[in-house]
Amino acid sequence: MPNYRYQVRAGNGQTQIGVVAADSVTTAAQILRNQGVHVLSLTPMVGGMAQGALVAKLRELNAGKPKQKHVLDFTSQLAVMIRAGINLRASLDGIAEQTEHVQFKKIIAGLKTDVESGKQFSEAIGRHPKLFGPLYVNMVRASEMSGSFSKMLDRVASYIAQQLETRKMVVGASIYPAIIGTMAIGVTIFLLTFVLPKFAGVFQGKEDILPWATKFLMNLSDFMVHFWYYVVGAMVGVVGLIYAFMKTELGGFWFDKIKLSLPVAKTMFRSLYISRSLHTMGQLINAGVPMLDTLAITGDIAGNRLYRTMWRSVYSSVKQGKKITTPLLKTRLLPRAVSQMIAAGEESGKLGEVLDEISVFYSKQLKDQIKAVTSMIEPIMIIMMGTVVGFIAMAIILPIFKMSQVVK
Repeated sequence: MPNYRYQVRAGNGQTQIGVVAADSVTTAAQILRNQGVHVLSLTPMVGGMAQGALVAKLRELNAGKPKQKHVLDFTSQLAVMIRAGINLRASLDGIAEQTEHVQFKKIIAGLKTDVESGKQFSEAIGRHPKLFGPLYVNMVRASEMSGSFSKMLDRVASYIAQQLETRKMVVGASIYPAIIGTMAIGVTIFLLTFVLPKFAGVFQGKEDILPWATKFLMNLSDFMVHFWYYVVGAMVGVVGLIYAFMKTELGGFWFDKIKLSLPVAKTMFRSLYISRSLHTMGQLINAGVPMLDTLAITGDIAGNRLYRTMWRSVYSSVKQGKKITTPLLKTRLLPRAVSQMIAAGEESGKLGEVLDEISVFYSKQLKDQIKAVTSMIEPIMIIMMGTVVGFIAMAIILPIFKMSQVVK
């Protein structure tokens, strides 16, 4: 007999919730009415859970976790509503009603509850550090003190939009090489495991006239066909070890250093880290965030451990009463011209404006570098793929020519 979750209003006006077993919804409603209560709702239950709740739970799981795109939309909407004169509580309530993402809707409802309880908005969003990072929280906190909440939200939204655009460009630039590399590996495996074994019988007994390349590939093909599980296990093990090593501080530092040394991509990565660091620093300074907090946040979101170390050294220098540019002039991670411009901005009191201008320059340079790297990687990957396939093809064709000459 199915169960139904009910909500009823008793004679004293109180609402009651429970579960009733009945053959149908009509029977369940009649049972409840016979108890002298007013039926408000009846929901079929599936496996101990109300069907509506089950559907909502499935929808929440399918939606996944909230992303920065949701935070960007939320920030933009909130800025517009605050600028229109709507109070924060009503704005959060309105945005929550329009939000389709289930988890993010709950988060916004939680923000509204915190605000209603008397907490500052910066304190409320600070409880969700994975969504609202330290830059977001500190800029909002600064705006609460200065009274420029809507303008600061616009600035935060602009920052998030630029970071998302930069990430999209970098990911987009890596998609094509990944596809070409996957195809090259797939074609090589296909040739070694399906094509070369067909020639094993043709070349059998004629090993003396086979070139070294053919012998090598035939042995490799035979090993992959008969011991493929060792190959797969070794590949999984190597990938796992590399992944585990990259998670360590030493491995991450090593990988970040390699990215700044790659012949083709090092300029692109350098532009990315400089643009991100200086843009973040400029936004925080213009928002009125204290310098030490600004430097700490800049180091945390730099995206590279070498740059994080550099900004931490700047933090220590400023904490000792020195200027920002004292350690920057000694590092190779920033061009000397950039350090000199930062020094000029520090002396003139327009450091935030100078940092914004430098970050804009490097953002444009980053776009150009991404296009250049993509255009260079494309022929390189094609040449590499052609070389591998051509090597395998020649290793098959050459012994056939030799055998035909021997027959003649």
